[in-house]
Amino acid sequence: MRQSQLFTKTKKEAPADEVSKNAKLLIRAGFINKEMAGVYSYLPLGLRVLKKVENIIRKEMDNVGGQEILMSSFQPKENWEKTGRWNSMDDLYKVSDSSKREVALGPTHEEIVVPILRNYASSYKDFPVAVYQIQNKFRMELRAKSGILRGREFIMKDMYSFHTSQKDFENFYEKMKDVYKSIFQRVGIGDMTYMTFASGGTFSKYSHEFQTVTPAGEDTIYIDKEKNIAINKEVFNDEVLESLGLKKEKLIESHSIEVGNIFDLKTKYSEPFDLSFTDEKGQKHTILMGCYGIGLSRLIGTVVEALADDKGIIWPESISPFQIHLVSLCTDEADIKKVDNLYERLKLQGKEVLYDDRIGVRPGEKFADSDLIGMPTRYIISPKTLANESVEIKKRTESEAKIISIDELLK
Repeated sequence: MRQSQLFTKTKKEAPADEVSKNAKLLIRAGFINKEMAGVYSYLPLGLRVLKKVENIIRKEMDNVGGQEILMSSFQPKENWEKTGRWNSMDDLYKVSDSSKREVALGPTHEEIVVPILRNYASSYKDFPVAVYQIQNKFRMELRAKSGILRGREFIMKDMYSFHTSQKDFENFYEKMKDVYKSIFQRVGIGDMTYMTFASGGTFSKYSHEFQTVTPAGEDTIYIDKEKNIAINKEVFNDEVLESLGLKKEKLIESHSIEVGNIFDLKTKYSEPFDLSFTDEKGQKHTILMGCYGIGLSRLIGTVVEALADDKGIIWPESISPFQIHLVSLCTDEADIKKVDNLYERLKLQGKEVLYDDRIGVRPGEKFADSDLIGMPTRYIISPKTLANESVEIKKRTESEAKIISIDELLK
């Protein structure tokens, strides 16, 4: 893409009411646009990042047998009354139409997915099943001051698994732990993300969160780096430490952001809707469930918070909107044509290139914009490098550049 044709522009300042690093940088760099507190639109660069994160997650879900669906955002009030959450969930958006009919604006989808499964599965032969979606969610968030880390409208992958036995559920649950670790590794924050033991609430002794260490985090966790696990502050006591074989003196306290979680739901949602199966002997049993969530918008915000420096965003190559930022410092028409030709040749090789072909923009401004936008690799073409038929290459994470020939670059 030619940067001159990109309708978004970089900004020197973020909105005055933004306090989080992720929102400030993503708005300034033209990745997102703020509509109101906790609500953002994704612009061309931001949408490219979002789609790459989507694809990583989608492949991992498909690899464990997940079937992708897309459920409705409007959810019947009756379903929420069956589970008891219509009155107990404080952040639920309730919407009324002109006939005074009330519906929920989906913050999660247990109340939809369980009735769907009940319509299609009733025999032990129909299970296990795992379905997932990637979809906008809505929650009445009163603390929407963390950019895309905590929104009123946000994008989430939610998977739900359905099992006929505790053993089958546990096998799948353990598999999902590894899947989540793989996802966070692939998006570039695996080395700073820990599987964290948290309260299981009414469902089980523990649930498992995946927490990324960063000073911007709202959570406090205690990390055992040798075992590569952590405990959330809410379950930090001597009994839990003993049950997990952890020693208090070895734990490191850190702030962190929760980027994913997995839960054992048991029969909490299958029972109200009578989601059950008939076994080989003709006996009826209630289905066991698990749920597995990752907030994509929160994940993107976490990458920015965790990896950015004082110059701007640093995108891991796997989710960067483009692999290469081709920055032209040429003003002579003949030189510009040569850079145009290099751009086209790189595209033909399948490279993803953002080409800063803007005329009348000073080199310092182009470099500052390039640092802010945060592509992994920058190719700089100037009259001097063109005279030597070479390119200056600089990694976003490195301070030193190197010069190589254009022929070597294309090979």
